[in-house]
Amino acid sequence: MWLPNLLALLVGTWVDRRPRPRRLLVVADLARAVVVATVPVAAVLGALTFAHLLAVALLLGAWSTLFRSAWQPFYVALVPRERYVEAGSLFSATRSGSYIAGPALGGGLVQLLTAPYALVVDAVSFLASATLLRTADVPDRTPAPDDGSSLRRRVADGMRHVWRDPYLAPMLRCVSWINLFTFVVQALLVVFASRDLALSAGTIGLSLGIGATGGLLGAVVAGRVGRRIGIGRTAVVGALLFTLPTTTLVLAHGSDLAKAVGLTAVEAVTGFGVMLFDVNVNAVMTAVIPDDVRARVQGAFTTVNYGVRPLGAVLGGLLAGLVGTGAAIAVGSVLAALSVLWLVGSPLLAVRSLDDVPDPQAG
Repeated sequence: MWLPNLLALLVGTWVDRRPRPRRLLVVADLARAVVVATVPVAAVLGALTFAHLLAVALLLGAWSTLFRSAWQPFYVALVPRERYVEAGSLFSATRSGSYIAGPALGGGLVQLLTAPYALVVDAVSFLASATLLRTADVPDRTPAPDDGSSLRRRVADGMRHVWRDPYLAPMLRCVSWINLFTFVVQALLVVFASRDLALSAGTIGLSLGIGATGGLLGAVVAGRVGRRIGIGRTAVVGALLFTLPTTTLVLAHGSDLAKAVGLTAVEAVTGFGVMLFDVNVNAVMTAVIPDDVRARVQGAFTTVNYGVRPLGAVLGGLLAGLVGTGAAIAVGSVLAALSVLWLVGSPLLAVRSLDDVPDPQAG
């Protein structure tokens, strides 16, 4: 599902010329419902194959890329600028809640129905999303007039805007760096917990599930923390909490209970940190992008940001082979924490609220 994200810049450039982002969101949800539904149908017919599942994963990734590209124009039409942080906090809290409840619900459905038929519920969830989106009272947008420029030129303009913007450029470098090295860690975390900490699969799953509540708490309080110490400082604190605690895992010892508690605590603190970071950085990013290039700029950001993730996973495997799993996790965590250096000297650090961020639509 990751591969289609590399096309986010192309998709976003196309979306920028569309006046009805809500319609694109609905179409993407309906398409994903159909794609997911083909799995239980193929299972009933006895025709389910690995190639089918691979095609489903790729198609889901493609339609999800369209959904994310259309989401930003829809979001700014739905949410007033001064409430970006608050709304982002609510959306992130909902997402974190789904990460907590989803695996448990999914596991129960798989046990009750078996995996292919459990996906019927997933397909229905996309239909429910499409139905709810249709009820949103959001006005159509007015795309920028067609200046006759080619798709290639518009794509280049989107990438150029990201690299030159005084807010977006350091944020992209920071976010891409942090994702590169946290994916080093993510690729090795379960292996380390299983082999080095000798925890059972059930214990690991329970620890990670309980730890995910930290993300929910972080999403809920991200706006409050941002108002108290400033958006820029909150982003730095969040980045450090997201990355550095994982280094302590290599020191875990004692009983299985002690090691499981340590894994849970690390997962909770890192989840809390990533939400402090994401909610506040995303609010600034949304605020500084001009509406007429919003989807393509967001697409450029996504293409780079998502593109480094599989590279991080590969790097994690190579690093573990050289220095061992625990040492590779520690190195990845420390390097990920250095992402905050990309923000040194950037205007983001001085941002206390969105009032400090220039409005590209003003004037």
